Amino acid sequence: MKIFPAIDIKDKKCVRLIKGDFDNKTEYQISPIDQASKYKDHGFKNLHIVDLDGALTGETSNIDIIKEIVSKFDFKVEVGGGVRKFESIKQYTDVGVEKVILGSVAIKDKNFLKEACEKFPNKIALGLDAKDGYLSVSGWKENSNLLTLDYLKDVNDYGATRLIYTDINRDGMKQSPNFEETSKIADLSNCPVIISGGVSSIDDIKKAKSFKNIEGIIVGKAIYDGDINLEELAKEDA
Repeated sequence: MKIFPAIDIKDKKCVRLIKGDFDNKTEYQISPIDQASKYKDHGFKNLHIVDLDGALTGETSNIDIIKEIVSKFDFKVEVGGGVRKFESIKQYTDVGVEKVILGSVAIKDKNFLKEACEKFPNKIALGLDAKDGYLSVSGWKENSNLLTLDYLKDVNDYGATRLIYTDINRDGMKQSPNFEETSKIADLSNCPVIISGGVSSIDDIKKAKSFKNIEGIIVGKAIYDGDINLEELAKEDA
């Protein structure tokens, strides 16, 4: 089970949102670079970064910070947040990002997803963010009226090499992930799945290990708020 500690960047600071709401955010005093250093000190190998400025603008707003994190700490980094152009994917892969997460753009334009997987083999992760079984887009402000499982069936053989499934109702709430829905996604998906949203304890990590086709789990707010001890968490990382 790969553990992906999370860094969400907004205005060059580490922040966490509640259910993706930009008006309901917590800012932390630590910088993204220092937070990454802390994760490295504990021996983590993977990192999940969201560029929240990018999610709002569609630009690679924090590429300098991300480049510094990749080059300094040698993490396997996955990055998401407003990636809407092939040029943005290239910018990220050029600075050493392992996986670029496509979310809204892939849902609104399946052909973009297909082409991105062809142009950047093994570099594309598909980010599916759902509320009550339906996909949400545009920073979770819009419901797409697309059932997550139906959409996945359509794009399952496009070539994405990782799927990140987030239950929006759980995100930032620390109420445990939606394991039931995630296992349905994992059963269907041609590529391994990362669980995201609501991780609240080490028990959630242990439970995640019992599901098949789950590659890893993203842990965010529970780290920042001190609910999960990093040393304990690092022991679960394999």
